[in-house]
Order: sequence, then C-alpha cells, then structure tokens
Amino acid sequence: MTGVVLNDVIKKYGETQVIHGVDLQIDEGEFCVFVGPSGCGKSTLLRMIAGLEETTAGRIEIAGREVTHEDPAERGVAMVFQTYALYPHMSVEENMGFGLKMNGHPKAEIKEKVAGASRILKLDEYLKRKPKALSGGQRQRVAIGRAIVRDPHVFLFDEPLSNLDAELRVEMRVEIAHLHKEMGATMIYVTHDQVEAMTLADKIVVLRKGYIEQVGSPLHLYDDPDNKFVAGFIGSPAMNFLDGEVVEGGVRVPALGTLVPVTVANLPAPGTKVTLGVRPQDMETEPQGPLEVDIVEHLGGVSYVYLDAETGERLVVEARELREGAAGKVGVRFDPGRVMLFDAKTEQRIR
Repeated sequence: MTGVVLNDVIKKYGETQVIHGVDLQIDEGEFCVFVGPSGCGKSTLLRMIAGLEETTAGRIEIAGREVTHEDPAERGVAMVFQTYALYPHMSVEENMGFGLKMNGHPKAEIKEKVAGASRILKLDEYLKRKPKALSGGQRQRVAIGRAIVRDPHVFLFDEPLSNLDAELRVEMRVEIAHLHKEMGATMIYVTHDQVEAMTLADKIVVLRKGYIEQVGSPLHLYDDPDNKFVAGFIGSPAMNFLDGEVVEGGVRVPALGTLVPVTVANLPAPGTKVTLGVRPQDMETEPQGPLEVDIVEHLGGVSYVYLDAETGERLVVEARELREGAAGKVGVRFDPGRVMLFDAKTEQRIR
C-alpha cells in the first residue's frame, strides 16, 4: 500500500500562491525528507499533509484513502514539532499517554503503548520526571514517543533537531535513523540542513519557491543533479561554480585561465555561455597558478582551502593530506570527467 500521494497540490494565501502543483509519491515504509532553503514551502507542504493547513486545490491520499479535507485527527498521522510542545506539569509518562487518554483509550492500553515506546526510545528511567528535568535531546525523544503511541500511518517531523546543539543533533539523527529501521514506518521529515537529509533519507525532495526541483535518493541527487540549484544545495561544502564559454575543444574558464576539455555529449555551440561545476572533493591544488589562497581550514583528517580568482569568483578545494598552511598563488587540477555543465541562463544541466 502506498504511504502518501500528492496530486497537483496547490496552496494559496489570498492571491499569493506558495505551493505550485506538487505531484509526489512516498512509498509505505519510506523515509522521505523535504529539503530546501527557508521559505521554499517545505513546512507548508508538511502541514498540508497533516491537515494543519488547508489545501487550496489538488488531492492528498494517505494509506490509499483520500484525506484532502479531513480533520488532522482523522488522517492517521502523528507530528513531531521543533518546539517539543510538552506539558510542563506532566511527567514523561503522562505526556506520552495524554493524547490516548483524551481519546478515551483504556488505562491498560495506554500503559502498554507508553511502555513500548519508552523501550524503543530508552526512556524507562525518565518516565516519572517532568520535562524541566530533561535535556533537549531527552525532551525530543518524549515528543517522538508521544507520536509512536498513536501508531499512525505516517510520522511527520518538522525540523525536530533545530533547537539542539551540534553534538546532540548528530546523536538524535542516529536515534531517528535507528527508530525508522526498527519500526519500518513511513516518515516525512522537513529540514533546511542538507547533511540531515543526506544521512537520513531514502528519498529526498528538493524544494525551491514552492516547486519540486528534483526527487531521488541522496546519492542520485549528489551524483546526477538536474540543475545548478540542486547541484549547489546537495553536498558539503557546496559545489564550486565558474563562468565559462564554449569554444572548440571544450570550455574556456577565465577564473582558471585555461581551457577545460569537458566531455559532455550535447555540448552547445561555440560562444554559448555556461556554468562549470566541480565539487571540492574532486579538485586538488598545484603549486603555481592564477588563484590566491585566502583561508585554510584544518579540520583534522581533512582541510579546506579557500581560493580567490581575479574574476571575483571563489573556490573551495578539499585537501586530505595538507599539513602545512598553503599560501600565495596556486592552481587547481581535476578530472574533466567529473565536471558538470549548466546552461548559464536556464541553469539546467547540460548532459
């Protein structure tokens, strides 16, 4: 059975349209991540699935049933918010079981479901504590537990880790991945952090200005982006982009002062303006060249060298064996086969 299907879904606030005819299928048991910059519509789309935002037009199905205009409580979804939304006067146990209690479930059933969720989330020793006695990560686990006890068709996560510090974010990311593996549930997760998207998702949906730019697995989007936006958004550090012009034999790149023999089947006619993209991981520095070393970040096993070109463009090169600080003028080398080419006007990939 399919988890969630969106057919030509539209959202308007008055005359302002923020979601533009989205079509999407999320399979049962899939971990799908909505990712994109602030204001791209990812949280709005999630809230439409939850029923917290009215759908202006289109159709939403959950577990094979249309729910487009149903109340949130009738959709079979459970949502985990950024702000935890725990009742401060209730214990962990009471917070997790409160929704079931309000819906009239028997005490024995509530106790059993809370115990099951507590075991999964390793909250047994905290059940009698109040939220103020918990860390941020523990509070988020309680919020997730409150969703688990409802046994929903779909779990919805709206930037659940954004209030945590860096170390806790990594820890909770691993816990959510384990939770999905253990439960096999359909999960839809919203984040602006592409690292979270890459590490958690079976499927990533990249959104920009209310449109879907591309859908695919993390590695597919990394290796084969459809356009410059996706190429620049997926991957850390971001892909380097350089202006170029098609000439006989390849692409002339002023920032590098050289001709790059790009191996693209459908190379445009000479004179066409293009953008050349190379990931920092695919580049190496060499002793002499036109690029000025600005900053070198040493991060232990890897370093990042920031380079400025006379054209005003900036590059980042990953260096895994750099032990001394680079300085002065350098060049870069890379395999032309790893270069991606984009139309300078449309930003679409040239393949």
